[in-house]
Amino acid sequence: MNALVPIPLVCGVLWWTLFSGCATASGGRPPGPEQTAQAGASTEVNAPPASASETPAQRVARILAETPLIDGHNDIAIQYFLRVENRLGELDLAADLSGFEDPIHTDISRLRRGMVGGQFWSAYIRIDEYGGSPANVSRILQQIDLIHRMVHRYSDTFEMAFTAADIRRIHASGKIASLIGVEGGHAINNSLAVLRQLYALGTRYMTITHNKGLYWADSATDEHRHGGLTAFGKDVIREMNRLGMLVDLSHVSVDTMRDAMAASRAPVIFSHSSAYALVPHARNVPDEVLRQVAETGAVVMVTFFPAYVSEERRQYQIALRAETERLVAAHGEEGAAAHIAAWQKANPAPRATLSQVADHIDHVRQVAGIDHVGIGGDYDGMPPGPIGLEDVSGYPGLFVELLSRGYSDDDIAKIAGGNVLRVMTEVEAVAEAMKDTPPLETQMDMVPDMAPDVDADADAAQSATGSRQ
Repeated sequence: MNALVPIPLVCGVLWWTLFSGCATASGGRPPGPEQTAQAGASTEVNAPPASASETPAQRVARILAETPLIDGHNDIAIQYFLRVENRLGELDLAADLSGFEDPIHTDISRLRRGMVGGQFWSAYIRIDEYGGSPANVSRILQQIDLIHRMVHRYSDTFEMAFTAADIRRIHASGKIASLIGVEGGHAINNSLAVLRQLYALGTRYMTITHNKGLYWADSATDEHRHGGLTAFGKDVIREMNRLGMLVDLSHVSVDTMRDAMAASRAPVIFSHSSAYALVPHARNVPDEVLRQVAETGAVVMVTFFPAYVSEERRQYQIALRAETERLVAAHGEEGAAAHIAAWQKANPAPRATLSQVADHIDHVRQVAGIDHVGIGGDYDGMPPGPIGLEDVSGYPGLFVELLSRGYSDDDIAKIAGGNVLRVMTEVEAVAEAMKDTPPLETQMDMVPDMAPDVDADADAAQSATGSRQ
């Protein structure tokens, strides 16, 4: 999920179109030559042998029957909240949901056509201000509850998974393994106790930040206040290692990426990010970090979000946002609606393409290596997907494209799910090695409004010094 900003919708201008991840106008790319990196842990994947008579589509189907296709990020849970206030009966995944004017990308029929074998369902809640708020804890619990209820309601299709072995077992049974990823560390409200309870409820990854920074970590799309992770932020990473929770670095600043990979005893993931060298959006991963991905055994799950895979679309988003801000300033939010619609009609958005997504996979493979690429679509957290990847039914077409580019069956199996299964297995092994390590009891040194009330003079003094004792 990308930015959910509480600004009125105007004449079909969707929240994701205007306010998706604070696209940067900078066209700069990180310095340094591209290089192929083969370092890092190897993924043991053995796809069934190809037959000379197979079509590319048949090859893909055979590979995905053996190795589960695991997508790193799907936001259908927040669509339940936004559209029907979490009432499962009013948005039936067993029905065809493709006909909405405001598109829904996910339903069971299309998941089956997409050959999805495992899905990280995103538990996402909006962050309204730097640092987040205590209310986020109850809100994230509602999203986690929604995912559990959804899986139970459609138990003939879905089954909750908590380990790599669970995913393989559930996939072999013909169901879709369902995992929970919490999108944004604001959900824990600066508390390791809350983090532990989210794990107990089934959360298997947490994205360290979302679109705004935290008191302990910098976001990619907000002011950088800490230069990465604070000491408490590094404790969050260590506690995630101890629990066996994957560290997700989509949405974080480059310094936070570096700090988290250095602090983590286990490989990390980027659940839905693409290559900065191709599209210089702050949400993407620069080559210098891709080389660290290879060194640490991490996986970048390439996203399909149009402004992150198409430079033309990124530039369009920048222009649309600037024009929207200008028109709102001139006419007010209600008065600007017709003007914005006219501008969009005269300036239609360029479409990203499946081929451009494949280009990002190519780039991550070239710099980090084949063992470090995965898939993280971001369906239902973005506008319609690229041409050829409009919804969750499109994954096989992407793999056919990769076969046409010379990828082997084993390569496809690694990208589809083998690589993330390897990371999950390593994360679980680290947790097992740390099982006798006691839970961390670290507390934040300074969090506004968490200390007991003090008198006005003390408040004034603390305001002046910026600290609470």
